Amino acid sequence: MKISPRRRARVAAAFARLRQLYPDARCELLHEGPFQLLVATVLSAQTTDRMVNQVTPALFHRFPDAESLARAAPEEVEPLLARLGFFRVKAKNIVALARQLVEHHQGKVPADFKALVALPGVGRKTANVVLGVCFGVPEGVVVDTHVQRLSQRLGWTRETTPDKIERELTALFPPEERDLVSHVLIFHGRRVCSAQRPVCDRCGVRDLCPSAGRAEHIGRKKKRA
Repeated sequence: MKISPRRRARVAAAFARLRQLYPDARCELLHEGPFQLLVATVLSAQTTDRMVNQVTPALFHRFPDAESLARAAPEEVEPLLARLGFFRVKAKNIVALARQLVEHHQGKVPADFKALVALPGVGRKTANVVLGVCFGVPEGVVVDTHVQRLSQRLGWTRETTPDKIERELTALFPPEERDLVSHVLIFHGRRVCSAQRPVCDRCGVRDLCPSAGRAEHIGRKKKRA
């Protein structure tokens, strides 16, 4: 993907400002080690990190590693996830995931993208979260709803699908910054640039944002007719 030096400089300036605003940007899913982060990220699909953080302490107290979770039946896990959407499917996925880790990876989370996405319930987003946070080698930029919305509002992309946005953001940032890009954008999205009520008048990158003053109309999912 060809990117002009001017555009690359504009994006870099906005990102540098955001890094200054959020020096503590990080993954907010509670976890101890790659296995727990992998499970927590699978559970975060179609729900919030806050909700996941409410259920994982009890889950990880009972099943702290792949070996213990692999011995469980999904029906044992379901009550611990009952506050999450699609909890039955998620219980089935994380048990199957744990069993595959034990059977094929000695119970350890592989630091390999293809091996991760072969696990039940694991897609590109989950694989890149784990690779970035735990191993420092994400294959691309994690694109969740916050990253999608903010990258469009900031003018970093005109794409509208996560896969295409990921490719563009990955081309815009060097490997050593790709993990941090998503965390910084997520922090800004949760604290300032929300979907419905972005607070443009107190945004620290307002002067670098082409959507300032009208951001609520950009980067939101279209309502179904």
